[in-house]
Amino acid sequence: MTSRERVIVAMSGGVDSAVAAARLVDEGRDVVGVTLHLWDYPEDPASPGSHGRCCAPEDQYDARRTADALGIPHFTFDRRELFAKTVVEPFVEAYLAGETPSPCTACNRGVKISELVALADRLGASRVATGHYVRLARTPEGVPYLREGVDATKDQSYFLYATPREHLERLVFPLGDSLKPEVRAEAVRRAIPGATKGESQELCFVGAGAGAYAAFVEKRAPSRVRPGPIVDADGRVVGTHEGIHRFTIGQRKGLGVALGKPAFVTSIDHETATVRLGEGEGLESIAAEVDDVVLAPGVSLPFDARVRVRYRHEGAEGRVELAAHGGGTTAIVRFAKPVRAVSRGQVAVFYDGDRVLGGGRLCYSHAS
Repeated sequence: MTSRERVIVAMSGGVDSAVAAARLVDEGRDVVGVTLHLWDYPEDPASPGSHGRCCAPEDQYDARRTADALGIPHFTFDRRELFAKTVVEPFVEAYLAGETPSPCTACNRGVKISELVALADRLGASRVATGHYVRLARTPEGVPYLREGVDATKDQSYFLYATPREHLERLVFPLGDSLKPEVRAEAVRRAIPGATKGESQELCFVGAGAGAYAAFVEKRAPSRVRPGPIVDADGRVVGTHEGIHRFTIGQRKGLGVALGKPAFVTSIDHETATVRLGEGEGLESIAAEVDDVVLAPGVSLPFDARVRVRYRHEGAEGRVELAAHGGGTTAIVRFAKPVRAVSRGQVAVFYDGDRVLGGGRLCYSHAS
């Protein structure tokens, strides 16, 4: 990048995006801060989920304060309607269908990155920077690709697997080679507003507390929530529930039944509203089907890969092949060893070492 090349930086009001912006300023870039207004929150500060999370109302204020401290312009853009349609509504639909969605992946794919690139065009910026802990690299032929961030506990490459090449060509990740404690210490040293604020732990639109997800779904689709049976591994009814949206694969607590031995949710049938319980072995899968597959530039199936089946999953070795159906966007993952708690609706991301090869939505798993 040439000096004074304009770059917009996504500013959430948190420490990471603030340090990313500060580093770009230090490099002599023409930096413009941008905040996306994605969601509205309860006015009552005591209401669960009203504060302390990614994109919360006070974060917009902190983002502007940080921009002022850095001496850069700052703009906020309203994208609430897009966020509701692209992230929130599918989130509710997924839980009603007995799936476990990955809303942060949907947000980065369908809202944040694409909108930031479009805003960069409007603001005359050639580059877009974010505070994601992820690295960008290039093949010997110059093709860009994503790598996991150096900080394995904060790596966010999982959420960006579907980023198209035209966006990768313009993205900048100032924190990719950094560790979170280093970033926090830098924020304090720079006296950045909010340098000591806590981490964002919950979904920005749901909130914290036991039962928050279920309550959110029930509020938005009350007429579609229906009770059903809870059955054991042999199909015997051992209890009832108030809606399958209250359960996820692998769940052990809050089942509402006592079998006298450890039990987990092993399957959810949305057609009959049946929740099936079983022992740990019932959670293991030897293969999984992945649809809506997006591959990194220059990558094609089949290949061997490390497959992460959820964000905090370290990954499991497997063979990824094109499925006979699905029109070229469905793949079959055959794991070298059984993998625990593969959940419909979650995202599987494929890696070669730390390089992102692509990924897609888990739609079916095959028990061992």
